Amino acid sequence: MIAVATPTIVVLGGDQTGQELLVEALRVIAPDVIGLPIQLEHFDLSLEKRRATKNAIVMEAAEAMKRAKFGLKAATITPEGKGDVGSPNAIVRQAIDGKVIVRTGRRIPGVRPVAGIHAPISVVRMAVGDAYGAKEWREGTGDDEVAFRTERIERGVCRVVAEYAFFHARKTGSKVFGGPKYTVSPVYEGMLKEEMDAAAARYPDIAYEPQLIDATYALLISTSGDPLVIPSLNRDGDCLSDLVMQLFGSIAGAESVLMSFDADLKPDVVMAEAPHGTAPRLFGKNVANPMAMILACGALLSHIDDRRATNASRAIYEGVLETVREGISTSDLGGQSSTTEFTDAVISKIKSKLDVWATL
Repeated sequence: MIAVATPTIVVLGGDQTGQELLVEALRVIAPDVIGLPIQLEHFDLSLEKRRATKNAIVMEAAEAMKRAKFGLKAATITPEGKGDVGSPNAIVRQAIDGKVIVRTGRRIPGVRPVAGIHAPISVVRMAVGDAYGAKEWREGTGDDEVAFRTERIERGVCRVVAEYAFFHARKTGSKVFGGPKYTVSPVYEGMLKEEMDAAAARYPDIAYEPQLIDATYALLISTSGDPLVIPSLNRDGDCLSDLVMQLFGSIAGAESVLMSFDADLKPDVVMAEAPHGTAPRLFGKNVANPMAMILACGALLSHIDDRRATNASRAIYEGVLETVREGISTSDLGGQSSTTEFTDAVISKIKSKLDVWATL
């Protein structure tokens, strides 16, 4: 957890429905709701602003996050045209030296998961290197044409992925499960497995069940018991995250957290966001589901070293899931509530919980 006097959250605005859901989520962490004075520093990362500033606004937001230590980001548009502003996520990730992305899938009341899965599953994925940013080229012609790609991973990144996987498992009462294809690739993918084994020795109290990546996929379909934490390479984690979220029947109950680390392998900068996109067809209709963006707020607060933040984080998670369990949800989950109505119900739950807990 990160200790700060008065928390400042850098708010990275976005596009279309992404921005609308961010505005709703910010209502949830207002001081009069969670009882914690939080300062917000806003940056407009809309596509229009990024183009107008040639991404300077993205760099400014990243620098602000490095100072404040906390960020909350809305979904943004990544234009496909060559020579355009590209992905703000990639720019922010590099600017804050983000090393790990954590995405957690969980069961949503009333939503039927696949194969009876019910315990949470967190994918702890390296945020840099591997297949992303690899150099690619082709040689030869016709049937003899050959494509090449050079990939790289770093020992330090493998170490923080493994370390945080076991730390997160201890925090959540989970088992560390899965891993890379280290038998086929003992030099490249074996590096992550070596760091997983080393972390397991540092955390002897944490259940550890390493599996090859293909076995991991197969066993995820049939598992229904312990909560799991899966450390992974960048490419594997990208694929695993999508699978895990869909195993629970909807991505609405998941959040995504990007972290950089200090020399002691502790989180240094934390940025939370929803894992979904900007949903342009829902823009302006007040019907989109704000769950993931609200849960991102809960995840971010859990990293602030303040008991009030810890309590607020728990109240947010419980409030969101209890609201759905009571039949209040947006249309994607079979309900009839608007975005605003759902957020109102969650805020009511949070206030009630914190009031009761304060008396105990």
